[in-house]
Amino acid sequence: MIRFGVAGWDYKDWWGPVYPVSRPRGFDPLGYLARYYDTIEINSTFYRPAIAGAARGWARRVAHNPSFRFTAKLWQRFTHERDTAWTPDEVASVREGLDPLAESGKLGCVLVQFPWSFKRTPESREWLDDVIGAFTAYPLVVEVRHGSWNVPEFYAALAERQVGIVNIDQPVFRNSIKPGSQVTADVGYVRLHGRNYEHWFAEDAATHERYDYLYTADELKPWLDRIHEVAERAREAYVITNNHFRGQGAVNAAMLRKLYVGGDVEVPPELEESYRSVLAPLGIRAAAPEAPRLPL
Repeated sequence: MIRFGVAGWDYKDWWGPVYPVSRPRGFDPLGYLARYYDTIEINSTFYRPAIAGAARGWARRVAHNPSFRFTAKLWQRFTHERDTAWTPDEVASVREGLDPLAESGKLGCVLVQFPWSFKRTPESREWLDDVIGAFTAYPLVVEVRHGSWNVPEFYAALAERQVGIVNIDQPVFRNSIKPGSQVTADVGYVRLHGRNYEHWFAEDAATHERYDYLYTADELKPWLDRIHEVAERAREAYVITNNHFRGQGAVNAAMLRKLYVGGDVEVPPELEESYRSVLAPLGIRAAAPEAPRLPL
């Protein structure tokens, strides 16, 4: 099973390029996307733990797609705020939001995403080991961006604990992790961030500037073999596009699915209209207009 999808769904700049610009009353962006994609990476859980009621609502809103699974980013307290040790209460608050998704059968895995500054040192290895231990109840995948982690010992350690590794596409500088097709657990993961070299490390760059990038079909094609290698070795695989500005990730997720799987690939009518010059050459078309409403 390979699921192609996007990172997040709640973006103001998606009204028009992805969702109806008219914003119909009761329109549900999450349910709308779940008609076209089989996975979405939950972005909000990076900034704060999910509330249990909200998580149950997310699961209910995608129930019309039996194949759909979420992936959820771990709270940044455990990946980016490493000056002080976390508390048992902080672990519990994360679990409170993740458990409803797991119990509903809609949680594919939890993404433990570290920044480029997280380098392979004894202290970092201990921190990572403790994070894995704290959340071992869930399928985990780890993303590291610094090249110091690209050693056999690291992948072997993840495999020993059945923790997945994230294969990323990012602007490649001297000490950056390069594209790969590693698999260390039952869950395989591919994550494309875009290649915006100008703003990737710019301290004054807004988030939307860092992820403002649209891959061409030729840029995506080398990933097809890597995705195949991941899928061959994993029980299930997730392919996530994180270049979210103005729905470009939604475009590239559809393109990857078309290039890899073939067949009919449908996208929201708004997306086809906004990116027809990119989608039409691949035979990607719009579905019949329909605006899912929030479920009762």
